[in-house]
Amino acid sequence: MKKIKMKTPLVEMDGDEMTRVIWKMIKDILILPYIDLKTEYYDLGLEYRNKTDDKVTVESAEATKKYGVAVKCATITPNAARMEEYELKEMWKSPNGTIRAILDGTVFRAPILVDGVTPYIPTWTKPITIARHAYGDVYKNTEMQIEKGSKAELKVTDKNGNEKTELIYDFSDSDGIIQGLHNKDKSIEGFARSCFNYALDTKQDLWFATKDTISKKYDHRFKDIFADIYEKEYKARFEAVGIEYFYTLIDDAVARVIRSNGGFIWACKNYDGDVMSDMVATAYGSLAMMTSVLVSPDGKYEYEAAHGTVQRHYYRYLKGEKTSTNPVATVFAWSGALRKRGELDATPELCKYADRLEKAILQTISDGVMTGDLAAISSLKNKQTVDTETFLIETGKRLWSMQDE
Repeated sequence: MKKIKMKTPLVEMDGDEMTRVIWKMIKDILILPYIDLKTEYYDLGLEYRNKTDDKVTVESAEATKKYGVAVKCATITPNAARMEEYELKEMWKSPNGTIRAILDGTVFRAPILVDGVTPYIPTWTKPITIARHAYGDVYKNTEMQIEKGSKAELKVTDKNGNEKTELIYDFSDSDGIIQGLHNKDKSIEGFARSCFNYALDTKQDLWFATKDTISKKYDHRFKDIFADIYEKEYKARFEAVGIEYFYTLIDDAVARVIRSNGGFIWACKNYDGDVMSDMVATAYGSLAMMTSVLVSPDGKYEYEAAHGTVQRHYYRYLKGEKTSTNPVATVFAWSGALRKRGELDATPELCKYADRLEKAILQTISDGVMTGDLAAISSLKNKQTVDTETFLIETGKRLWSMQDE
């Protein structure tokens, strides 16, 4: 069979542990037989990040800015135990955080729906995409423990040396804690444009929610920036394609989401997005059935699975045991990246292959062949629990049969 040719390379970011093993299986079974694959390869495995003092992560992000589309395997963000296990020089930062910062990107996460796996909220018949602002707030905070009798103040010194001070709290009656948060207009503007662009790209309504009635400066700034950019740059384009931008308070948004049918993008501040993306993933069935794409304001894309490196399965794999690790989200990372590459390069056969690949995965599950995590929640009567490699081989059979479609 003649393989599909690529005009421009993908940036390929390899990863860690079980997902690294699955990464190679996916390429060997589902991609290389069909595509003359061109990639700029970067090894983001923890050992090589340590060897290069994490420069490889920066290089992979810069390559994404150059080529426009990347696909990333799950990676380890080291803690103290990992420091010892991998004999690291230092506790390297999260690769995802580094890449997000360089691309100034917003993370969009959406569930993969499949027959036989019913969401815990049965009205959710269409995917809900969570757009998480991935900068600032609690994740770049400053915290202090305060002794009784202390007075905490917020002080800002402007560029001319002038100081402005406001009282946070007088701890005259008790010990306590304080926390300082920040964000940047530039980052919020990038977040807004990424959300508006992605809504147009996917032709979905966009919801945004904060608590501006309580946070009258911090959260209100988010609301105002979104509203201003929408009115000036996107309103006419949204109306032209028949989609809506909708703002409400975060508690009202939660109530509306629960009662909805899905099928929209829900833009959240950093902490809200962190929490709500896990809630949505669990309510739809499985984090292993959750796609994730990082989108920059200028239209660079990095696709990955929303889950981690599946450490527990990896240790079993090292003992020679077969594991039933769900590879679906990682396969969808590849299909998403290949489809976007095809769209940008005007290579329709690449887009068609990505569509067939996703269809083959979902057909395999609908036929009752699935990994253990899905078998535990599937309502299908005739289920067969298989290991990861068998699942991919079964998907490959269905993909091969679709070549004439």
